[in-house]
Amino acid sequence: MRISEAKADDVPGLARLLWLNGCDKEPEQQAVDAFAAKLGQWWDARDGSHVAYVAREDAAGIVGMAWVAMVPRVPRPGMLSRMSADIQSVFVLPEQRGRGIGSALVQAAADHAVRLGSLHVTVHSGSKAVPVYERLGFESSRQLLQRYPDSHV
Repeated sequence: MRISEAKADDVPGLARLLWLNGCDKEPEQQAVDAFAAKLGQWWDARDGSHVAYVAREDAAGIVGMAWVAMVPRVPRPGMLSRMSADIQSVFVLPEQRGRGIGSALVQAAADHAVRLGSLHVTVHSGSKAVPVYERLGFESSRQLLQRYPDSHV
């Protein structure tokens, strides 16, 4: 298993995984190709702010992914360059799960964020994956709050 930063030629594989992450059935190739074109445009428009890491198995190709979004923060005196990062869209093919692939992808994405100077790395997780993130050093925070669009003040 190899973990590496995704490149432009990985977009079709990333598109397929994003598709599978949203539904349980294998998509038609034509639909994946159309989505891959849109994904490639989206990613090009966010050059540098979003990085994907992929897990490859020689015979199976890309079997997992994790994205990290780098977010510039408002400067402060003495700290003009401030960044935070959010890990997003972590997904491993069901038949490949339980082998540490997701953990390796998250670690690669978090390491990338730290190398770029991120002050902290966040992740929004489903309840089943929380123990995985906790094993990787993530902690729940009472200071991280969310407000949804339909919230009324």
